Amino acid sequence: MSHAVQDRPVAATPRSSLSHARLPRWTPAAVAVGSIAAGCGIGLAAGWHSKVQWGLVSALVFVIATYAITTKVEGSRQAKDRVATSLIWVSFVLAVVPLLSLAWVTISKGLEVLDPYFLSHSMNGVLDAEAGGGVYHALLGTIEQVGIATLIAAPIGLLTAVYLVEYGNGKLAKAVTFFVDVMTGIPSIVAGLFILATWNLMLGFGPSGFAGAMALAILMMPVVVRSTEEMLKLVPNELREASLALGVPKWRTILKVVLPTAIGGITTGVMLAVARITGETAPVLLLVFGTKLINPNPFEGAQSSLPLYVYEQYAVGTDAAVARAWAAALVLIAFVMILNLVARGIARWKAPKTGR
Repeated sequence: MSHAVQDRPVAATPRSSLSHARLPRWTPAAVAVGSIAAGCGIGLAAGWHSKVQWGLVSALVFVIATYAITTKVEGSRQAKDRVATSLIWVSFVLAVVPLLSLAWVTISKGLEVLDPYFLSHSMNGVLDAEAGGGVYHALLGTIEQVGIATLIAAPIGLLTAVYLVEYGNGKLAKAVTFFVDVMTGIPSIVAGLFILATWNLMLGFGPSGFAGAMALAILMMPVVVRSTEEMLKLVPNELREASLALGVPKWRTILKVVLPTAIGGITTGVMLAVARITGETAPVLLLVFGTKLINPNPFEGAQSSLPLYVYEQYAVGTDAAVARAWAAALVLIAFVMILNLVARGIARWKAPKTGR
């Protein structure tokens, strides 16, 4: 009897109850190609001249087609997952396309006059409507003004963030957090007017790169504080507790454990703040005035800067001036990119080693 029970065949579970039909891996690509074709067809039929409209229609068709096809084959649950993935890809493309378009236009137009002569000469003796001249005086002013602003804002912002995360628990910390939030939304022209009213009008100092750097530092500080604060909060408390358990003072724990652990994120935040102030024109226009001459002294006399140079040249309107404006814009983008690469290299060099 027992042998009969053992030899009895077990009924196999239907395969359909354990698995469902799946779309091929090439389906999203095929749907994307079909959606682009449909979007272009709709745009042509409707007489739309803007390629942006074609792209938005193609994105909408892609999401709808993905949901419909996936629901038909794999079910509604999997369709929702694929729609979420499709929305992420569409958002990524919508963000990248303007960036690539901006980079392409700037590079293509800026390379027309960008050469060693343009980088090593100023506009001294050159009329704005004429061809020639360079950007050296503006590049030098930008380097000095941004450098001084970073030297002012980065240490203050870093120490403020350390206080808020490691020490601040009372009313003072709440007040500091409130004012940091308020400073985040201050327009650049207001920061420039504040320095103009105090440094120039009340104290009697004239236009200088240092005055512009102070206004830029005001704009930079809240970005540094906020980004550094969030990076310090990501450091595990276990690292702090382990260091304190060994008898290490708190200040040394912050200096040797917390800051090195978060150095990558802190550096990224500082670079975001630098990129935020590098393109500012209003404070420079109020406090630095601009000049065609090379002024290497940021503490006395008018200076120029790359954003102000771009504004002045584009306002002239001639072909030569507009070409110089595009070239200066390309130099400005390259300047920020180089700063980011250098900062990433320093952060990787100073970051704690995780390997054995």
